Amino acid sequence: MVVMNTYSVTPEIPDDASISLAAYPELTRRLLFNRGITGQKEADVFLNPDYERDLSDPFLMLNMEKAVDRVLRAVKEDEKIVIYGDYDCDGIPGSVVLHDFFKKIGYKNFENYIPHRHSEGYGLNMLAVEKFARQGVKLLITVDCGITDCKEVARGNELGIDTIITDHHLVQENVPPAHAIIDPKQKEDSSPDPMLCGAGVAFKFVQALIARGDFEIAEGWEKWLLDMAGLSTIADMVPLQKENRVIAFYGLKVLRKSPRPGMQKLLRSIKMNQAHISEDDVGFMIAPRINAASRMSDPREAFRLLATDDAAVAGELASHLEKINNERKWTVAQMIKEIKKILKEREPKDVIVVGNPNWRVGILGIAANNIVEEYAKPVFVWGREGAEYIKGSCRSDGTVNVVDLMTSVSSDLFIDVGGHELSGGFSISHEKIHLLENEIVAAYHKKKRESVEKITLIDGKLDIDEVNWTIYREIEKFAPFGIGNAKPTFLFEGILVQKVNYFGKGKNHLRIDFHNSLGKIVSGISFFADKTKFRRVSFAEGDKVDIVAVFDKSMFRNFPELRLRIIDIL
Repeated sequence: MVVMNTYSVTPEIPDDASISLAAYPELTRRLLFNRGITGQKEADVFLNPDYERDLSDPFLMLNMEKAVDRVLRAVKEDEKIVIYGDYDCDGIPGSVVLHDFFKKIGYKNFENYIPHRHSEGYGLNMLAVEKFARQGVKLLITVDCGITDCKEVARGNELGIDTIITDHHLVQENVPPAHAIIDPKQKEDSSPDPMLCGAGVAFKFVQALIARGDFEIAEGWEKWLLDMAGLSTIADMVPLQKENRVIAFYGLKVLRKSPRPGMQKLLRSIKMNQAHISEDDVGFMIAPRINAASRMSDPREAFRLLATDDAAVAGELASHLEKINNERKWTVAQMIKEIKKILKEREPKDVIVVGNPNWRVGILGIAANNIVEEYAKPVFVWGREGAEYIKGSCRSDGTVNVVDLMTSVSSDLFIDVGGHELSGGFSISHEKIHLLENEIVAAYHKKKRESVEKITLIDGKLDIDEVNWTIYREIEKFAPFGIGNAKPTFLFEGILVQKVNYFGKGKNHLRIDFHNSLGKIVSGISFFADKTKFRRVSFAEGDKVDIVAVFDKSMFRNFPELRLRIIDIL
């Protein structure tokens, strides 16, 4: 049984913290304190990111010196280099970071390689490594992958290929026998931020290469690469704290001015004003189109879009990504429709296990997210789509750790499992897929939590009159928002509903109009707002409601509108 989400307003800021933060307005002091910031110096650093001050020396990262020396030797001796990046919106932009560096220094004996999600899978691929050896490759640099690929790296060593791993995933007990591993999660690493994304690590690598190399590069040129590092930092949902906050902050600034034809064409295709890109735009509009390439087609198309200097090529690729992203949305909708039909016709169980050999593997996680939200049960969705093994994605409703659940079944059921408490993935043979549901349901009864209480802290209470641009500008100082730095959330009590309107093609988006004391309309918006989304399911014009919401700036048709994004109606 899952206990309904409860809300709690954070306590008042203590006097000593209020005095320490006296230079700031009351709301800013409260938001700083709620984020664990109690001193003025710490507050100044947080509210005013500085590139030179806040990004640490890249050589603090373990093995950076060794990795840099190896690349510089490869450049000096004109060795063939392959940059092997993951196929998502971390590995692809990170690969562009290294691509742009080698292009900038005039080095031509390199190529970028992005593996195919379905035919090659995640990480280094043995057949690809052997192909590189036949092509005379001497140095392989990974981006956002490689930290678990012991066999592939060892095979590269046998074939005369040195490997430099740049990654950010957890380091296992056995590490690959690479020439150098740059991963801030290594135990001996002394860099200050272990939570960098893959492109963030690649950016630090380029910083180090420029610092040591004798290149004719203008000072500060690498800042132009922050559009890619910032894009990935936001898209990969790493904590936006420490160096990640700085990379995301400046990444958005560079994105708003980026001369990349591919980015400009992509933004034009989705009718987005480049000068107003926000972290929400990255997460909900840009990243899904980059990821659509690997989910629905070839990830190299997304790489070429971001790396090309050719406006015509960029236009074609942007149009293609927009098209396949629309196909992705349609395919997901059809999959969800099919899942709902299957569930309607079968006996309900405590865990939803559903699949079809024809379902696209790359979009299973999206479907699983939708189903777990609607049915409030753990969900396992699988597909095959011509692959050797069946692959699946799973999501938890909070009643169980899905990785713990998968590892508690018969040891020979799964070929592979991975993930974390609420989200995971698995592979299983076609011969054993018929066992999956019974085994998972049986294990769930042993592992489930009898009750789960989720308490959401609210930053404070505000009056509807305080939904104004002055308050918004205070809140905006805390951007960019994301994991580890959530948008400030407020409780608005007893506000009168003036108008209720459902809009959109499926009439599934909600707009509620309120009036402030001056009679001015203040709107609250909630997307995909079915009746199960809110604690209060019935409200109409003339009712008084309490709402939990965040401030939201809309730039629809390039006109700024301040509104509320409704989280819950109480």
